[in-house]
Amino acid sequence: MIELRNIHKSFDNGITHALADTSFTVEEGELLGLIGESGSGKTTTLKMINRLEDPSSGEIRVNGQNVLDKNPEELRRNIGYVFQGIGLFPHYTVAENVTAVLDLLGWEESQMKKRCAETLTMVGLPVEEYGDRFPSQLSGGQQQRVGVARALAAKPDLVLMDEPFGALDPITRAELQEEFKHIQSELNLTVIMVTHDMTEALLMAHRIAVMKDGEVLQIGSPRELINQPRHDYVKEIVEMPKRRADRLEKLIHSS
Repeated sequence: MIELRNIHKSFDNGITHALADTSFTVEEGELLGLIGESGSGKTTTLKMINRLEDPSSGEIRVNGQNVLDKNPEELRRNIGYVFQGIGLFPHYTVAENVTAVLDLLGWEESQMKKRCAETLTMVGLPVEEYGDRFPSQLSGGQQQRVGVARALAAKPDLVLMDEPFGALDPITRAELQEEFKHIQSELNLTVIMVTHDMTEALLMAHRIAVMKDGEVLQIGSPRELINQPRHDYVKEIVEMPKRRADRLEKLIHSS
């Protein structure tokens, strides 16, 4: 379980706040979507969970332990990270990219090969066909799949995702969303996913936290946010996919 308790974050000694008194929990096996416009504090929240940034005040606990009490490198080895830029090592093969963290953790060669094959199979890239390829030989969607496989390789307790599908074409994006949701459910992964796409959040997340100006305005299930928005901004942001769906419906049925 992930707990954020009264988190404040300022980059200018308290003059302004990137996060202001933010609290929420994420249960084991839950996928929480963080949504909001640029500058709302979504990515800063992720960075504090794996200690790329530390909170100015408040407490973050992962499985009951304060993240500030753990060595940052050790903490990150138990957290998978998937982000829009993918970040694959260009001179490593697919297999070497997937096993990079396992190598750092001191896994035996046979264990690494087995786990690499398992995770690449999960994302639809059989190691026999793709293991020896380099990132430049893959499509954008395939590269993102490798990024997901790498994040899952060490069997992490938690996966953080920062706009993981944002740079992909719509068809590939929809396919990967469905595939990752299946993997998340199958493995009972605890996931926090940052997105600016409300439709993506509604379709993928068990609960959604809507953020604005460093604050969580409302957190709830997709159904709750759609039917019971408690803030004008929340109402506005959930109305957008509904309006688009209505327009598509009219186009489909227009003569």
